[in-house]
Amino acid sequence: MAIKVLVVDDSSFFRRRVSEIVTKDADLEVIGTASNGAEAVKLAQQLKPQVITMDIEMPVMDGISAVREIMAKCPTPILMFSSLTHDGAQATLDALEAGALDFLPKRFEDIATNKDEAISLLQQRIKALGRRRLFRPILPRTTQPKTTTTPTRELAQPQRQAPRLSVPVTRASGKKYKMLVIGTSTGGPVALQRILTKFPANYPHPILLIQHMPAAFTPAFATRLNGLCAIEVKEAQ
Repeated sequence: MAIKVLVVDDSSFFRRRVSEIVTKDADLEVIGTASNGAEAVKLAQQLKPQVITMDIEMPVMDGISAVREIMAKCPTPILMFSSLTHDGAQATLDALEAGALDFLPKRFEDIATNKDEAISLLQQRIKALGRRRLFRPILPRTTQPKTTTTPTRELAQPQRQAPRLSVPVTRASGKKYKMLVIGTSTGGPVALQRILTKFPANYPHPILLIQHMPAAFTPAFATRLNGLCAIEVKEAQ
């Protein structure tokens, strides 16, 4: 069964181009298009696509705002199209933080060295997102309000002990580690932000991060992490 795709862009030419590329793959199907973020939110709820391709700069409602609305009302895997500029990098990181799962450069010549390779890459990225499951946060259980009355001895019942769970025993390897290395790809920027903001400023070991993203994005990404984290984060030189 084909993966259903909603294409969102204010340019009619780009909507048509992306739709043509998507429909060339028998495993993909374009079920609708939208010219702004507000239309995207509405169609996402009506059509229930499995993947949405989203532009960032659009009239009425921009792509980042649309991502937030969609993730709040009908969570859907979203692929952002971005320009390889400093401002484009900042906006793309904002979109990923808002809930988008992946991004690609909007100019296809920036995606790959030849046209066929770029088309195949876009199709593969959409199919990868279409197979992913989105998990909603688990809300804490509501607890019963505590009563201030003390039960009488006759009404008091002995408390049953909860059954003990078997926990696997792990043993230290005995090795001493001097560096932490983290490698990430799709979904990595958001995951790294969540992880690195937990590290204290006095973390004793150097951390090496390998994130698969365009070179134009890494300075903005490092600057963002440095501003959010207690540890110092900088682009490798």
